[in-house]
Amino acid sequence: MNPANQTPAAPSAEALMRCYGGIGDDLAEVEAVLKREMSSKFPKVSDIVSYGYLLGGKRLRPALVLLCGQAFSGITPAHHKLGAVLEMVHTATLIHDDVLDGAETRRHLETIHHRWGTESSVLVGDFLFTHAFYLASTLPTTLAAQKIGQATNVVCEGELRQITTKGRFDLSEEEYLSIIEAKTAVLCQCACELGAIYADAPPEASKQAAEYGRCLGVAFQIVDDLLDIEGDTDRTGKTLGTDLAQRKPTLPIIHALKVAPPETKAQMLSALQAESPDPAQINAWLEEFDSAAYARETAIRHVETALASIAQWPENDATTALRQLAEFVLKRCY
Repeated sequence: MNPANQTPAAPSAEALMRCYGGIGDDLAEVEAVLKREMSSKFPKVSDIVSYGYLLGGKRLRPALVLLCGQAFSGITPAHHKLGAVLEMVHTATLIHDDVLDGAETRRHLETIHHRWGTESSVLVGDFLFTHAFYLASTLPTTLAAQKIGQATNVVCEGELRQITTKGRFDLSEEEYLSIIEAKTAVLCQCACELGAIYADAPPEASKQAAEYGRCLGVAFQIVDDLLDIEGDTDRTGKTLGTDLAQRKPTLPIIHALKVAPPETKAQMLSALQAESPDPAQINAWLEEFDSAAYARETAIRHVETALASIAQWPENDATTALRQLAEFVLKRCY
């Protein structure tokens, strides 16, 4: 695991694929479903919808579905469909996020918002949401559709909660963690739980899978928020600094404001509320109060909890990959 005082490294795609272990063929099946479903019979519409496929990243959520299935009785065609459904939901949230953030790049590509405009972005996101739920409904039971629908509702609620906290630099760490659990972790939780359920895992193991996914997702978002401050656009492939520009309180900022002496806190609040906050000045304060290190330590604690939740699972390639993936999250750039 990364020491708490080091900036997360930029891992390679090859390193991530090693974390995924022996699910390469099954990920290819998920990709085939995504390519087929992220399209339209109308060519101009298909151009925009299929472009969303390119914005997908490391396919973390499909991998979680597959690995939690492989850990027990094995992967089925239902797992392939579930992986695609969750990735479509995730992609829809990213496309809508790019509109909210005014982001111009993602995965080293223009965002749909920047290339085709706000109207197209909103409608493509809606298309992916609705089509994902249709696909989930084609499974033999309604269980997956119910859980994915509930999770997506929580994601949207989390995004709304985050919007209401813009400029609220009195936000507590507990509130921050609750919001990121809703907006990011719940889909990882859902992916792991459904992967285990659809592999006929015991009920207790399905709960453990859900806890692994929840803690992994929280760590993922903490690192993502840290990279928005410390990161490098060439390394991450997306527009950075949007949290500062939109006055979103993230964990490093919350911690610095909590421990700063009153005079410095007043200076920080003035800088954070400025029309164009100076990242260099903000970073100097974060370094002074070890706030970036605190955020990394918090991410590490969540990864440790994730690992503890699956510690009693059978030893196999899938559980080994899940352990590697949890540690990888501390090094990733989203």
